[in-house]
Amino acid sequence: MNRLILILAMAALVACKRQEKQTTLVGSATTMTPAELASSHYKNMMSTLEKEDFPRSFEKDKLTTSNSEWWCSGFYPGTLLYLYEIDGDTVLFNEANRMLGLLEKEQFNTGTHDLGFMMFCSFGNANRLNPSADYKEVLINSAKSLSSRFSPEVGCIRSWDSGADDYIVIIDNMMNLELLFWATEETGDSSYYDIAVTHANTTLANHFREDNSSYHVVNYAPDGSGVQEKKTAQGLSDDSAWARGQAWGLYGYTVMFRATGDTIYLDQANKIAKFVMNHPNLPVDKVPVWDFDAASDAPRDASSAAIMASALLELDSYSPGQGYNALANEMLTSLSTNYLADLGANGNFLIEHCVGHLPANSEVDVPLTYADYYFIEAMLRAGRVGN
Repeated sequence: MNRLILILAMAALVACKRQEKQTTLVGSATTMTPAELASSHYKNMMSTLEKEDFPRSFEKDKLTTSNSEWWCSGFYPGTLLYLYEIDGDTVLFNEANRMLGLLEKEQFNTGTHDLGFMMFCSFGNANRLNPSADYKEVLINSAKSLSSRFSPEVGCIRSWDSGADDYIVIIDNMMNLELLFWATEETGDSSYYDIAVTHANTTLANHFREDNSSYHVVNYAPDGSGVQEKKTAQGLSDDSAWARGQAWGLYGYTVMFRATGDTIYLDQANKIAKFVMNHPNLPVDKVPVWDFDAASDAPRDASSAAIMASALLELDSYSPGQGYNALANEMLTSLSTNYLADLGANGNFLIEHCVGHLPANSEVDVPLTYADYYFIEAMLRAGRVGN
């Protein structure tokens, strides 16, 4: 009986400490910078996560999480590392390292094309801040796993596993190529570089329309005989411009130019940027609705604005004088003014009003872990972490 009483007393103490940790961070956010607010949100989040959960979103007043295999698993540790880079808070750094330990096994995951998101946004940032042989080994193995999904016949990395007669490639996959470029630079093995370039070239030839908007999904014949269909999964229609898809393409081809110096990729990034900035349906506050062809009162997707802002800031350094810096900063100002959650709300995520998969009625008008990641990245790139 005494043992039981002791256990209950200890449990009560832990609960009290957990509540104390939560409430001491909840207060007025009006005097905080976005980075300070984000750090406080994420310290709150740390206290609510189960041991092996990765935060994903907050739907119907409930935190939704995933295991390490989910494509978004790298964003939480990546955001923690960006915040640590800003303020040097070792609490955030230690939590990032804890999550890296949970994520490490995905270096051998050959069942997903999203290893760039998962491993480069996490271990890539960790290695950038604190180069380590262990981090590098994880990243090289991740690049090997990603490369295993490449088909020389198709000229692309397979995105989604499907039927034997299909070879599905989505525009999102452009975001995973940066890992391959890093692997060639680190190891001297040009095969990673060659796969990335071939994938980007095949995507450039088949994913884009005359107005430089992108299809979400292209289904190739596995034998390399060509395109079988072009369609959407998460957009409004097969021929619409799903907002986050445009953001992935913009970011991906900007990285392609950085990695190769080939102006064909810079030209494509500029074309996508012009499509976005001149689109008649881009709202006044520059935060897109979830699909550029959706109604003007459709749900906004703040994650698209965060990704676009980060990409535009880099693109501006390669194509100055095009208005990209101004557009990116308008997006960041809008996000900072009208899309930041109060402390204790929004499941402890920073950014509100995102859309994951509207056609499936999944993650609509909610926070998304990658919105926070790319927003903080963009604020770093803009030099706005202090305001």
